[in-house]
Amino acid sequence: MSRTDSFDPFTLEILKDALAGVSDEMFVALQRTSMSPVIYEVLDYACGICDAQGDLVTQGNGVAGFLGVLTSAGRDVLRRRGPGPGGLRPGDVFLGNDPFSGGGTHLSDVGLLMPYFDPTSGELIGFGATKAHWADIGGKDPGSWTTTSDSIFQEGLQLPWVRIYEEGRLVEGIYRILEANSRTPQMALGDLHAQTAALYTGRRRIEELCLRYGAASVRQSMEAIQEHGRRVAEQRIRSLPDGVYRTEDVADDDGRGGPPVHIQVEVRIRDGVLEADFTGSDPEVPGSINCTFSGLESGVRSAFKALVDPEHLACEGMFAPLRIICPPGTVFTARRPAPVSTYWEMTEHATDLIWKALAPVVPGRFPAGTFLSVCGTNLSLRDAATGQWQVMVEPQPGGWGGGAGKDGENALVSVGDGETYVMPTEVLEQRYPVRVEEFGLNVVRAGAGHHRGGRGIRRSLRILADEAYLTATYGRSRFLPWGVDGGRPGSPNYVEVVPASGEPPIRSGKVGPHHLHRGDLVRLVTGSGGGWGDPLQRPRQAVRDDLLNGYITKDEAREDYGLLDLS
Repeated sequence: MSRTDSFDPFTLEILKDALAGVSDEMFVALQRTSMSPVIYEVLDYACGICDAQGDLVTQGNGVAGFLGVLTSAGRDVLRRRGPGPGGLRPGDVFLGNDPFSGGGTHLSDVGLLMPYFDPTSGELIGFGATKAHWADIGGKDPGSWTTTSDSIFQEGLQLPWVRIYEEGRLVEGIYRILEANSRTPQMALGDLHAQTAALYTGRRRIEELCLRYGAASVRQSMEAIQEHGRRVAEQRIRSLPDGVYRTEDVADDDGRGGPPVHIQVEVRIRDGVLEADFTGSDPEVPGSINCTFSGLESGVRSAFKALVDPEHLACEGMFAPLRIICPPGTVFTARRPAPVSTYWEMTEHATDLIWKALAPVVPGRFPAGTFLSVCGTNLSLRDAATGQWQVMVEPQPGGWGGGAGKDGENALVSVGDGETYVMPTEVLEQRYPVRVEEFGLNVVRAGAGHHRGGRGIRRSLRILADEAYLTATYGRSRFLPWGVDGGRPGSPNYVEVVPASGEPPIRSGKVGPHHLHRGDLVRLVTGSGGGWGDPLQRPRQAVRDDLLNGYITKDEAREDYGLLDLS
């Protein structure tokens, strides 16, 4: 019998909800105090609580793609620093973004960790963790992430979990290095303070729980959360049919003119364990679409959690029945100094591969293929009067695939982006020298099915600055979202630049940094998801309603759905 079997269930529920509330309160504190729209509007960040072993206990809303990286960060700080003299002390805050160790993704995603101690005994209880996208952290291009880097050294400042606060005192040298390496230092330092404030919010609440219920009860509740998550996951995996499920796909290119990238997975379910084996995927590429193992882990965990229990607390115990296999040196397991600044392309492909392999096995959980990509968009604009840079960073929403019992969602962000958003038009136009001239659904002939794919978007931005640069990575620009059981493929994502000079438009899936001029139009287009089932089986009234509501075209109604009477 485990220690948690005899634990008072009422206290357990109180503490479990309290710990979840702590990470949610940290999340709100960071949003309300941040300096960057990519944080306070887009919500491109995550907050969580880890136990004394560094394992995730609870994580607030935000970027689903950060699942698992908070655990890796906590474990790495413990490995590097450890307890004892010179180790972890109250008031310490550690700063890191290294993609090749400690839960890093790309350099723009900056993590902060603070150890939490029992205020009575001084014993380590756990960690508070925050991870947020900074608008600029150096590198060769404004906005830091880029499609044209050929090594990590071109992508910004690397931080291997250094102390930014020592026992509550700011480390001035590190602070000045951060200031000197960002094109937007006010935002970078402001977001640093916001993340720190969120950590202090978490520390205050954890100490209150220790004083009210006792540190032993808090530790036991963390163990109980992990054990419950493990049981839920194991039961779900045991309910699935044992078997081997294989699939493969192709990513567009590496962003530097390279060929398409072959990727594959073999999912093995047996004895209550799910193994995801990516062996056979292409080696790491010269361009920045590579991810490291932590990015692969995050992508697989997103799909695994959707399979097991989307509503349960995200905790390390839930991932106990999951095994991830991939040799080093692939596009999913890049090695230093490979470029990784648009890592999300491979992270999202990892999720999509698991999704595609298991969709026929659990049709109630996984729909057809989505538009997949984060469709990361970076507009860097320089103020002519002051010379200051402004960096607009955000994802774009797109169409999700139709499911076994429902149509796909319209204009929803990618799997890995979770609870993120695009900036409201009013905020975008107030904060940056751009004008939004179009924002609506992208209705094209694609994604037909008994349950059709959802629609992506069309969003057009007029540049009102004298100097600007566009960087964008829109995967699935060449290889379309997949359909299921006779459903049609979706449509591509792409970016189109219409020069004010009257020159021909430029259309591409990966751009950057592309020099823009005043009056140029940037059109952001995301695709439809794939369809599920034979389009001719879709109810006639549903087709008419789609046509009336503008979700499909007349040609699509006639040629894909066989609706001849369009009156």
